[in-house]
Amino acid sequence: MKDIWLISHSPRRQQLLRDLGLEFRIGEAHVEEVYPEDLAPEEIPVYLSRLKADAAAVEMTDDTLIITADTIVWADGRVLGKPADEAEARAMLQLLSGKTHQVVTGVTLRTKQGSRSFFESTDVTFATLSDADIEYYVTHYRPFDKAGAYGIQEWIGMVGVESIRGCFYNVMGLPVHRLYREIKFLK
Repeated sequence: MKDIWLISHSPRRQQLLRDLGLEFRIGEAHVEEVYPEDLAPEEIPVYLSRLKADAAAVEMTDDTLIITADTIVWADGRVLGKPADEAEARAMLQLLSGKTHQVVTGVTLRTKQGSRSFFESTDVTFATLSDADIEYYVTHYRPFDKAGAYGIQEWIGMVGVESIRGCFYNVMGLPVHRLYREIKFLK
């Protein structure tokens, strides 16, 4: 088995890898998360995951497997990143309310021999959210570390998400079914 490094501080990604039964270390990659403006929605998180993998690769050994990921929310023709404050979180949730959006996660697996990248996209449909529901969620859950200002595994997912088409875990930030298949392919 490879020496697996997850390059992510996301507690959700860490838990999902643990739930897969993988032993891994947490690593860091300091990159500026900017991308060319002409990229398609599915290309953006793949591009960012590659940047992170490249930055982390300087310390890898022959038996290291680096896993990096980046998740975006694509709604109304634009990327919704992590909200800077409560006002931005409220605005994002109001934009998602009553509509379907896409959650796209790009993943890069890197070894000394090379790298593989892929993306997974999931359609998420929100019910119409009341201002009171949005206020409650933002105040109590403070979703400032989540793309699109929500975590599907939290209260807002239980009361606000009408349906999803695609991988549930992708919406949490890591398409574990696909990741597991890709890692098995590397063995």
